[in-house]
Amino acid sequence: MNKRIIGLTGGIATGKTTVANYLAHTYNLPIFDADIYARDAVAIGSPILKAIAQRYGQNILLPDGSLNREKLGAIIFPHPDERHWLESLIHPYVVQRFEQAIAQSPSQTLILVIPLLFEAQMTNLVTEIWVVYCSEPQQLQRLIQRNHLTQEQAQTRINSQLSLSEKAARATIVLDNSSTPESLLKQIDVAFANQLE
Repeated sequence: MNKRIIGLTGGIATGKTTVANYLAHTYNLPIFDADIYARDAVAIGSPILKAIAQRYGQNILLPDGSLNREKLGAIIFPHPDERHWLESLIHPYVVQRFEQAIAQSPSQTLILVIPLLFEAQMTNLVTEIWVVYCSEPQQLQRLIQRNHLTQEQAQTRINSQLSLSEKAARATIVLDNSSTPESLLKQIDVAFANQLE
């Protein structure tokens, strides 16, 4: 039997973590998260962190030698060229980690949480794509509240990703997270039962 590999994506602050946690707890599914791999990629002493410090100077690092994410965010989100440079280092590492995880997991159904599934061209890793969707004003509000950003900072981060409507158009399943949490969980149950032949 081939594995069912669900690529869970959506915009920033649309509710991917909520969906992943529900799938992990309710269906006992293994969750593999691109953000965790991306953090590993820039761990203290890693070649990628060294390259970042070489490009932006030592003040991109915190006193303990780890990456100052806030400073890096201020550089890469307003400057697409810098973001692409960084992604060209991190994405291949993330893909490699996913491939290892898929090969080693005994589970028949896996969840890969990949915020930049389309942008990073990782769709070939998955057998179906679930997009978590909400309205743009909701997304903006949630992001401002969650990350304590100004409206401008939040909008810049949202604009750095493919639009939600484009992601939804390319999804196998769209989970609409614009109403209640209960409504979202019901949609997940339906989507999960809907095993693709």
